[in-house]
Amino acid sequence: MAPNRERYAYRIDDVPEGSSDATIVTMGKEDKNWSRVLTLPNLVELTLHEPTAEQLAATGTIQSIKRLRITHARPPTLDFIRPMDALEEVVLEYVSGVSDLSPLGTLRSLRALHLENLRRVSDFGGLAAATGLRYLAIYGTTDWEQPVEDFEFLRGFSQLEVFALWQIKCRAPYPAMLPAVKLLRLKKLRIHRSYLSTDEYALLEEGLRGVEGATWGPYETVARSQIQLPKDDIRSSLSDEDIRGNHPEVVVQYDGQRFMDDPASRWFEFTGRAAGRVKYGSPTAQARCLEKSEQYDRMKLQARELIEGEHTR
Repeated sequence: MAPNRERYAYRIDDVPEGSSDATIVTMGKEDKNWSRVLTLPNLVELTLHEPTAEQLAATGTIQSIKRLRITHARPPTLDFIRPMDALEEVVLEYVSGVSDLSPLGTLRSLRALHLENLRRVSDFGGLAAATGLRYLAIYGTTDWEQPVEDFEFLRGFSQLEVFALWQIKCRAPYPAMLPAVKLLRLKKLRIHRSYLSTDEYALLEEGLRGVEGATWGPYETVARSQIQLPKDDIRSSLSDEDIRGNHPEVVVQYDGQRFMDDPASRWFEFTGRAAGRVKYGSPTAQARCLEKSEQYDRMKLQARELIEGEHTR
C-alpha cells in the first residue's frame, strides 16, 4: 500500500473517467467527481479519507480492489466491505463509528490488517475468522490507549508472521497472551515493554522463543538525553560506515554531528506496565535489578507450565 504521505498524489479529480492506467486512487467528501472511481477497470488500491456514507457504500461494489485504506470516518458498520473478496490489505485509521469487526473476518483473501484508533472497539473477536492473516497491527495513539478485551482471537491465526501492538491496554487477566503461543509461524513481534503486566512478557518470551522482538528481560537501560560525542573520543575519527556498522551507541545526524547517550540521564526501566524504574548509579539499583531478575525467572517457570498445558490442548 502506498505510504500515507503519498496518498494525495492520487486524488480522483486528477484521474480521467474510465482511465485504464489508474490503479491507485484517493478520494473523500471534498471530491465532487468521486463517482469516476466506479469507471476505473484496473483499480487495485483505494484510500477513503473522510468519506461520505455514499462513498463508503459505493466502495463495496468495486470488485477489483486489493488494497483499501479508510481514514477519519464514522461508518456505523463495515457490512459494505463484505462483497470485496479480492481485498488483501486493509487499513482502518480513526474509524470511530464501528464496533463490530466481523465483516473483516469474512474476507477470504485478507493477508494484512492495520487497525489504528478505533474508539468504539475493544472486542477483536470478530477477526477470529480471518485465519489467512500474515500481518496484524493493532494501534492506539500517544493520547489514547486502544483497549483489547482479550487475545483469544489469535488462536486460529496459524499463518500470522508479524504481530504488532502499540499503545494498547489489555483488559484480560493473566495469562491473557497465552493464545499467542499458538502462532507457530510468527517471525516478528513488535510490542513495547510497558503495555502488559510483567508476567505476560515472561510468558511471551518463554512461548515465542526465536521470534524477533520477543525478548525483553526483566529491565533495560534507557537514557533520557544525549550529548555530543567528545572530539577526543576515538569514535569521532571513524567513518560513518564504521560507526553505523559497529557502534550502534553512536547516532550520526544528517549534518554529520555525532551524539551518544548522556550517562547522567540513564535509568533502569523494569519490564511491565507500571513496573517502575530506578536511576542508574543509585545505591539501590543493583538490589532492585537483582530482585526483578529473580522475579522474572520465576514468572518464566510459571509460564512454561502453562505453555506445556496449552500445547496438549
